[in-house]
Amino acid sequence: MKSLFLSAALPVLILAAAPALALAPADPTAAAATNPPPHFPRDLSPEGVKAADDHLALEEVDGVEAKAFVAASNEKALSALTGDRRYEPFRQQAEAILTATDRIPGVSFLGEGLGNFWQDAANPKGVWRRTTLDSYRSNQPQWETLLDIDALAKAEGRDWVFKGADCLAPDETRCLINLSDGGKDAVTVREFDLTTKTFVTPENGGGFVIPEGKHRLTWLDRDTLLIATDFGPGTMTESGYPFIVKSLKRGHPLAHATEVYRGQQSDGGYGVSPMVFRDKAGAVEAVLFSRPLDTFRSEIWALGAEGKPYKLSLPERVAVEGVMGGNLIFSPDQAWRFDGQDYAAGSLLSLPLGVLGPVRLDIAIGADRATIFTPTPRQSLQNVTVLSDSIVAVIADNVVGTLKRFIPSANGWTATELAVPANSAVGLGDSSKSRGQVFVSTQGFLTPPTLSLADVSTGALTELKSAPAKFDASTHVVEQFEATSTDGTKIPYFVTRPKNLAMDGTGPSILFGYGGFQASFPPAYKPEMGKLWLENGGVFVQANIRGGGEFGPGWHQAALRENRQRAFDDFAAVARDLEQRKITSPRHLGIYGRSNGGVLTSVSITQRPELFNAAVIESPLIDMLRYQDLPAGASWIGEYGDPRIPGDAEFIARYSAYQQLRPEAKYPRVYITTNTRDDRVHPGHARKFAARLGDQGHDHLYYEDTAGGHSNDADPVANARRWARHYVYLSQQLMD
Repeated sequence: MKSLFLSAALPVLILAAAPALALAPADPTAAAATNPPPHFPRDLSPEGVKAADDHLALEEVDGVEAKAFVAASNEKALSALTGDRRYEPFRQQAEAILTATDRIPGVSFLGEGLGNFWQDAANPKGVWRRTTLDSYRSNQPQWETLLDIDALAKAEGRDWVFKGADCLAPDETRCLINLSDGGKDAVTVREFDLTTKTFVTPENGGGFVIPEGKHRLTWLDRDTLLIATDFGPGTMTESGYPFIVKSLKRGHPLAHATEVYRGQQSDGGYGVSPMVFRDKAGAVEAVLFSRPLDTFRSEIWALGAEGKPYKLSLPERVAVEGVMGGNLIFSPDQAWRFDGQDYAAGSLLSLPLGVLGPVRLDIAIGADRATIFTPTPRQSLQNVTVLSDSIVAVIADNVVGTLKRFIPSANGWTATELAVPANSAVGLGDSSKSRGQVFVSTQGFLTPPTLSLADVSTGALTELKSAPAKFDASTHVVEQFEATSTDGTKIPYFVTRPKNLAMDGTGPSILFGYGGFQASFPPAYKPEMGKLWLENGGVFVQANIRGGGEFGPGWHQAALRENRQRAFDDFAAVARDLEQRKITSPRHLGIYGRSNGGVLTSVSITQRPELFNAAVIESPLIDMLRYQDLPAGASWIGEYGDPRIPGDAEFIARYSAYQQLRPEAKYPRVYITTNTRDDRVHPGHARKFAARLGDQGHDHLYYEDTAGGHSNDADPVANARRWARHYVYLSQQLMD
């Protein structure tokens, strides 16, 4: 089975560090406890929170009041942003970068060749195409178009957005195409035949067609899918995700699918997922089901030979990486004791599936044989690729990317280093078990990406493509520093600044952070940022605050639930450290965050407005006392807590920015932006925050795009407009 994922590798770079400066700020939640804001609920029950909310109408995605609010807000925002003299040059520069034909075409193995999804000015919706490896190595690859999304959207009168393809091994001629209407996470799935380059319809060959939904599905064999989806009333969790997996045979309607696994309607997370693991010849090695209990805890079940599922004896916090020779390759995200052996959180392990089942095989497995990799306190497992006889993994070592190959032996695992450029970010792309190869990318803040092909048997990396520079990097330098957070924890961050920056606090600086869901954000080459910001003398700062995965599961879990304030304190500590180093000052410091980063930026503005003069708050979560009622919020309860539980509501209310806004406070002029068709983070969060800012007389900008979804990957031309708006606003606030 081959899946094409539309994502970029996450890179890492580290340079010289300077001494950290300790500060002891006051508790930002103390004043709120003694002097609650005017819209703070009288009681924190769901009913009390709802009664205190005067903007519930803005939660109706296409409601009359909501549409009127969006229209009026957009008119004001566009006047302020697109009317700026910098907007059109920024838009043109961003579009040139995002539609450039000299970008590295990201590829996946596809049959005997390579597949790629490509968007440019001529095909903004994109084309799915393929070529051979030899042709890809050349300066002018010859591409064969498989599916033209622009033409398909025009022919069918739909705003189709390509969300990837899943092709059945070993020949990979039958694929499941995921099509989103307007960029939503929900997709329609249609079977596609690569030999004829046409869709297989139910009438013509019994093709699989799955109506729009947030499906979890995969091939079992050429005539069978394993699918978790909406099977009718009572088959979805409160988050809007499926908890039942069925087997669907070719030529049969979805109503005739046969149940093979069932979780519970009360399950959390993102829905039950079937997983089919295959050997290098395409034969099925194992069929597993991941049943999420909440955002991070799950049960892993296996499908037995008799067709009945059984639960594996695994920790609840676990990442399954693959199957190799009957052994499950996995990483526990918690300290774990099994069979009298102790295993560290964040380690990489290999155990026979038979040992993990209810009827245990009598096999003696020691920790030395089971342990592939154990991290040090400053290391973390970032990417893992499981091949037929070896494993390749990216290990972040103090935020520096390294690449290792692990080979099993009778006495354990042998690790060898695969050579990658020093001080670079390293990412793994698609892999092929049959070929024993994996794509490897490297990049940095000022270094464009390079794509190589690793031959795992020899350990050799062959460079395939190197992206040209999209901005002048000679004027800037990258440094790494540490800030000291409120509790004394050292928080690493990167600064990309002009070499000749006057250290007088006047550097216009963007501080980026995320701090959630164990997502790592090591340095990446951001060409639009380099062109629109760095080339104009700007400074870019990236903070690796707690809540992320830069130092493994412990770094993430340190900021979960009642400890969320640590992430906000870490971010504020970096802002203060930048001021102490005279890189910038509050007048010239802005922040940017999206999605979970919208929690971070909205809270930062309400708790520490004196530290910043700008905030781009994009696709954000903000109303944290009602997030569970806005689809698909309940899936994140493991991260934030459940506001319906009194104790959880109490600690969430201390920071929830929507309820913490105050009319007497002096906030900077913030820019809030989202998307009407975002079905991952509800647009109501952004709308209500903007409306309350306006009610209280705070200057702000709010803009809501009408298409694109949460990922903003629908259209590079539209995405260029988005980035131009961002950087016009930041220039106005931090440079003017």
